[in-house]
This record gives sequence, structure tokens and C-alpha cells, in this order.
Amino acid sequence: MPARSERRAYLVCYDVGDDKRRAAIHKTMRAFGEWMQYSVFLCVLSASRFVRMRTDLEATIRRGEDHVLIVPLGAPESGRINEILSLGRPLELPVEGPQIF
Repeated sequence: MPARSERRAYLVCYDVGDDKRRAAIHKTMRAFGEWMQYSVFLCVLSASRFVRMRTDLEATIRRGEDHVLIVPLGAPESGRINEILSLGRPLELPVEGPQIF
């Protein structure tokens, strides 16, 4: 997990068969990142926001039925995030995810 002050980028994808849970996960993810495609979000998060996102997701999913994939992409400032191959429309990376106060 990143140091407290560092932000990291994550690609979050989910496969949820139940419409109600899928809608709840989508709503949760909108608070943490940019909606890219159907069940795919790109998030740039501090360590504490990452823990909050994971906790919220774990509280919503059914472990035996649902699947959430969280792929660390590195620190946006490091340039490692450029390893994403994007075809079609240009990929616009968020500076930071939406904040809830």
C-alpha cells in the first residue's frame, strides 16, 4: 500500500450478476474515480481513500458470487501510468478522484 501522502492510480473492474448490487457498486465507485466503461473505473487515490474504497466495496459485494478486480497502475507523477494502452478516444487521466467531505 502507498505511503499516506502518495497517490496511486488503480483500474477497478467488477462483474456482478445482481442488478441491485451492481447499481450499488457503481454508485460507490463514482465517489472514488472516473467511470471509463460499463463496469470499469479509473481511480487516483491516497492510501486512506484506497482503504475506504476497498472497505465500501467489501461491504457491498457477495464474496461467493461477485468479483472485483483492482489493478494498481502506479503513481501518476512517476510516469508509470503511461503503460496503459488506450485505443480510440484519447485517455484523459483524472488528477484526483471526486472528494466527499
